[in-house]
Amino acid sequence: MDKPRFFSHLRCRECGRHYAKEPVHVCEFDFGPLEAAYDYDAIGKSLTRKKILSRPRSMWRYRELLPLENEPTVGLHTGFTPLIRTRRLAERLGVEELYVKNDTVNYPTLSFKDRVVSVALSRARELRIDTVACASTGNLANSVAANAAAAGLRSFVLIPADLEPTKILGSLIFGTNVIGIQGAYDQVNRLCSEIAGKYHWGFVNVNLRPYYAEGSKTMGFEIIEQLGWRLPRHTVVCMASGSLLTKIHKSFQEFTKLGLVEAGEFSIYGAQAVGCSPVTTAIKNNTEIVKPVAKPHTIAKSLSIGTPADGYYAIRTMKETGGAAEDCTDEEIIDAIKLLAETEGIFAETAGGVTVACAQKLIERGCIPRNESIVLCITGHGLKTQEAVIDKIGQAKLIRPNLREFETLFEHAIKTI
Repeated sequence: MDKPRFFSHLRCRECGRHYAKEPVHVCEFDFGPLEAAYDYDAIGKSLTRKKILSRPRSMWRYRELLPLENEPTVGLHTGFTPLIRTRRLAERLGVEELYVKNDTVNYPTLSFKDRVVSVALSRARELRIDTVACASTGNLANSVAANAAAAGLRSFVLIPADLEPTKILGSLIFGTNVIGIQGAYDQVNRLCSEIAGKYHWGFVNVNLRPYYAEGSKTMGFEIIEQLGWRLPRHTVVCMASGSLLTKIHKSFQEFTKLGLVEAGEFSIYGAQAVGCSPVTTAIKNNTEIVKPVAKPHTIAKSLSIGTPADGYYAIRTMKETGGAAEDCTDEEIIDAIKLLAETEGIFAETAGGVTVACAQKLIERGCIPRNESIVLCITGHGLKTQEAVIDKIGQAKLIRPNLREFETLFEHAIKTI
């Protein structure tokens, strides 16, 4: 008997036209983005909580809801990162029930991008694509480089030339072809579209985008399962393109549709840095028109996408769920990184600082009630953006190997606490 085909086709998010499951990402009629569609009736007959719980603890325990036709071949150990009930951070923010979804420990490159790349490269292999590539602000480049190396695929990563050195190193180490572009991310992305059209490589966030984007849903699936099969009332997500926010929304909808979680109210909130905040600015101006940011200027380089591909859909998601958006300054980002580290022992990159800082502001504004469940999505490790905080955290205190010098230092420290 043939196995059921859970992933059925690609569909335009605007006009609904169906497309074959090929490396294509834009509708030829209205230029709307394509996304993966599924046979939920078939999935509902197959996927149960019991089956999910019987599987290895990775993102692939939800594989019926991911756009592959066969078993995954890339990133088999990715996902199922901790959902941590915070105590000290919750107290500092003045809330009762606060969780951190901690993708700083994701495998293999310590960011949520490992989820999307695992799906994109698994699909690329199904499509017999042997060269993969991406336009990236850092984390995606690292993940494509690492996963392509493990999968035996040739890879190219195109990045703005002014990225953090640690992120450039984090791609070069895997033997990929790193190409720095003297321009902003949007210019890098346009060049990638031209290259994809000429060379027919698999660009994970261009012609493979319908597959790539679906990997983000696994963060939402995990949150529900780790909360004891319930929806969080409030979820705060940092935004670059806006795709992660929209896909977490889709994950909540899919689990509800399949009866894997009881239906209930939930709100999703977006967070950006002031120096690149096209989506939050649109929300605050009560418009769905996203005005591009020509020259982003913020330490949160991983969020510095001036023309967010999913900005409109992110706005619609926040409005539909009763969410809101906020942005924060570079100084607030650094303070939030330190707050999360000092209270919960989690070192987040600048994007994580954006999430925490904006959540704090949303709570203080009264947008997020203090007595309901809140999840903060932390998307990458602080070792990737050390440059942002290295001059903001003080220095080691130096003494000679002498007990008297230590006692003097210790007594001084006690007096200053």
